[in-house]
Amino acid sequence: MNRKFYKKLMSLVLPIAFQQFMLSLVGASDALMLGLISQDALSAVSLAAQITFVFNLFLTAFSMGTSMLAAQYWGKKDYEALEKILAFVLRSSLLVSFVFFAGTLLIPKQLMYIFTSDPALVNAGISYLQVSSVSYLMCGISQIYLCIMKNSGHAIKSTIISSTAVLLNITLNAVFIFGLGNIPAMGIAGAAFATVIARTAETAWSVMASSRAGSIRLNIRFFLHTDKSLAKTYWKHSLPVLGNQLAWGCGFTMYSVVMGHMGSDAVAANSIANIAKNLMVCFCIGIANGGSIIVGNELGAGNLALAKEYGRKLCRLSVVSGAASGALLLAFSPLILRFAALNSQAEEYLKWMFFICSYYLIGKSINSTTIGGIFSAGGDTRFGLVCDAITLWCITVPLGCIAAFVLNWPVLAVYFVLNLDEIVKLPVVYKHYKEYLWVKDLTRKEAVQC
Repeated sequence: MNRKFYKKLMSLVLPIAFQQFMLSLVGASDALMLGLISQDALSAVSLAAQITFVFNLFLTAFSMGTSMLAAQYWGKKDYEALEKILAFVLRSSLLVSFVFFAGTLLIPKQLMYIFTSDPALVNAGISYLQVSSVSYLMCGISQIYLCIMKNSGHAIKSTIISSTAVLLNITLNAVFIFGLGNIPAMGIAGAAFATVIARTAETAWSVMASSRAGSIRLNIRFFLHTDKSLAKTYWKHSLPVLGNQLAWGCGFTMYSVVMGHMGSDAVAANSIANIAKNLMVCFCIGIANGGSIIVGNELGAGNLALAKEYGRKLCRLSVVSGAASGALLLAFSPLILRFAALNSQAEEYLKWMFFICSYYLIGKSINSTTIGGIFSAGGDTRFGLVCDAITLWCITVPLGCIAAFVLNWPVLAVYFVLNLDEIVKLPVVYKHYKEYLWVKDLTRKEAVQC
């Protein structure tokens, strides 16, 4: 059983982790290239990208809800249900995407002032948001298609599409930011333009790939007429995920708001630290997402005891992968510091931020695998909402604001407080895992629990 489990897990984890790594590389390339222009350019795009971060919270919630049901129905071999899921989730995703498209196009100045009052950073961020606005529409389509692919036996295809789009994005970043031949240097706007082209290509490829035989296709009939019973099940388990994502994500965005009002050096260092953290956590995210699919497949097939055993193995693996990710971050930190193109003060901040991030990654790995992976696979989504809402909004965000704006603590002390959330949650998450409320088959009319 061990060999079968790890073979199946790695067949999902490796492509998903690679896909996550490639997506994180876009942020890394933006930081590296814009840092060569100026530290303010780096800081402005980092703050503007927080709008994308909030948008991705919605997409993550839609994707997790989709994966939750799709994995179980794929295990049950009910392909028509998968077509229905694709149709009504895509419709919801398009609605949210349009809101972000309109907001970044029409009120970018007001959005930038949420994160900083520095006029230079605000003006630079406005051009980035307006040019990149179309990418929200494209992303809202492509990410739902890619999610369905991962849950219907096409994880590698999903990775190839996403990774190719990332490589295109990085290449076009260099072309449009610095200029090439007859193409003028566009700076910050060039980075946004590259994103729009790459996302458009990704969307077109995703739609075409899903229209082929053997794939889950968009059925216009299901797009126009929703299966109310299936939709009710989806929203019952997805709305807590959305609430969880918003509670966690908006709280995490508050960290950027706090750091954004502590000066450009703090913003620049924090943006590099977040990019490095996102690169290192990719394998952990792969375990969470891949593990969710495996556990969901077994739950949908009615193998509840086996799903429970798989959950136990995933928890152990999450501890190892988190520790390894933290160690890798510390090992690569001197190299990152060398190429970060920061001034001496920002570089000093970044050096100590890496140390804080190294143990943060252990908690992040465990919590992602349990809350976002194992619990969600069985529809146990309300716990994550309550846990993250209390941890962030009752503990770390208030303490961080008090430390920064009332006690006037130094940047690194504030950063330490803001990164306590994943560690604080661990005891409660472990206790909830042992209650096994997540061992449940959602595809039956009366959900069966072990």
